[in-house]
Amino acid sequence: MGILIKPIVTEKMTGQGEKLNRYGFIVDINANKIEIKKAVEQMYGVSVKDVNTIRYNGKVRTRNTKSGVLTGRDDRYKKAYVTLAGEDKIDFYSNI
Repeated sequence: MGILIKPIVTEKMTGQGEKLNRYGFIVDINANKIEIKKAVEQMYGVSVKDVNTIRYNGKVRTRNTKSGVLTGRDDRYKKAYVTLAGEDKIDFYSNI
């Protein structure tokens, strides 16, 4: 689990998994597309056709307190959208 942190399980990604055979993952910020492809193929035993990545910077958050205004930043992260080849499927719910 070094490169793949967690899968994205939302209504939108579930719909894309059914229609387009595409699955989403939160991945390590320094991972490249080749490493992500190898990690998914090794972990789930599927063949990957395409990998698209998106980097998110953390939002700046501010709040007012008695001692003044505190500012901070959310964590930054990277998403990977993985399209599988052929009739391969990933079942995230099999271990429940």
